[in-house]
Amino acid sequence: MKSTNKEDPNPLRYWGNVKFEVYGEEMFEKIVTQSGKSGRVYLPPAWIGCRV
Repeated sequence: MKSTNKEDPNPLRYWGNVKFEVYGEEMFEKIVTQSGKSGRVYLPPAWIGCRV
């Protein structure tokens, strides 16, 4: 549910709890960097062609 408070500095903030379960052999935690008007995350070359 989106916040509809006009004074909220981050109007895209969602309320409530979210649970993520991740299964796999490798996991990375990275910071998304700016790339033009979008974001970018660099991953190992071995991951080329994989679904991430």
